[in-house]
Amino acid sequence: MLLRWRTWRRGRPFWGGLVTIAAGVEIAVIPLAPLKVMLHQGAAGVGSVLLGAVMIVMGLSAWFAPQYRSLAGILTAMVAAAALVLSNLGGFLIGTVAGVIGGGMLFGWQPDVPPSSPLPTPQPSEETA
Repeated sequence: MLLRWRTWRRGRPFWGGLVTIAAGVEIAVIPLAPLKVMLHQGAAGVGSVLLGAVMIVMGLSAWFAPQYRSLAGILTAMVAAAALVLSNLGGFLIGTVAGVIGGGMLFGWQPDVPPSSPLPTPQPSEETA
């Protein structure tokens, strides 16, 4: 079981996705305050929850569809930068910084390529000699 988990985790940008999901949760949870506080925030609270949800979806898509890691990384960094302006300083800067780092980790991850076997060199045939 542990070997299957390790193989699954190494075959995708796991840590980048985890940082991205944590940043999305941090941005989305801050505006989910008690109802009286939420009424004072108005539309800004809804935007914060949506930006956090997009970041969570990008982290999950990097886990379950690693071929889209570049797109997920770029979108995560863009949403994290937008959250700086649109969402309580991007979750008090923690969510924005974590989102940019997670997006960079998603974008920079490359799958392990198994070492290729050396190609056999062609031997001259008797007809060409």
